[in-house]
Amino acid sequence: MSLYDAIAGFYDDWSRSVTEDIGFYVDEALASGGPVVELGVGTGRVAVPTALAGVRVIGIDSSPAMLAVAEEHARAAGVAGWLDLRAGDLLHPPVEERVPLVTAPFRSLLHLATDAARLEGLRAARELLLPGGRFIFDVFSPSPDDIHETHGRWLEREPGIWERADWDEAGRILTLEVKGESGATTMRLAWLPPERWRELLADAGLEVVDQYGWFDRTPYAGGEDTVWITRRP
Repeated sequence: MSLYDAIAGFYDDWSRSVTEDIGFYVDEALASGGPVVELGVGTGRVAVPTALAGVRVIGIDSSPAMLAVAEEHARAAGVAGWLDLRAGDLLHPPVEERVPLVTAPFRSLLHLATDAARLEGLRAARELLLPGGRFIFDVFSPSPDDIHETHGRWLEREPGIWERADWDEAGRILTLEVKGESGATTMRLAWLPPERWRELLADAGLEVVDQYGWFDRTPYAGGEDTVWITRRP
């Protein structure tokens, strides 16, 4: 059972304000020509708009409940035939195809808690790529202000949906509790400084093409968010 199963019913409401990355990932999918493998496809927040743009998506997620919602969204949007939804995880994605683009939006890689798991996940993503293909993902490293403002407090993220962040700065672990009327879950997210991500990417055989600070393609110059554009040589 996935930790997201319990919140699949209100995940879309919880993440409704997260829209800034959709156009970015759709543009990258169009540039690749597809098909795209999206790791952590969730309820199709990015995958359905990608399919609507005319790019086929192989969507991988460990939560059957989230995949069921994604399938509903795809049918409602008229793109069910453009989404191939498969149950699987970041370390062993069930994909035999080789594609020009693999993505992991919305900080999915933060679910990998150790360098060994991160390296395994990065290598798994690389193996799905055609030569010259790209792996694109985004992660974050929290600012002191963000930690100070949210640590140990229940905050209403959206109406009726609450979350609490407990930050372990020494261990670089965020324990995030999310609850709504229909369920609750607790997830642990592990962050790294950008320089460590760069080292892991090199160890995984992925070449960094660009490093952005936001989805408007502003070059990274410090800050919480990092968007990585990498390629398989």
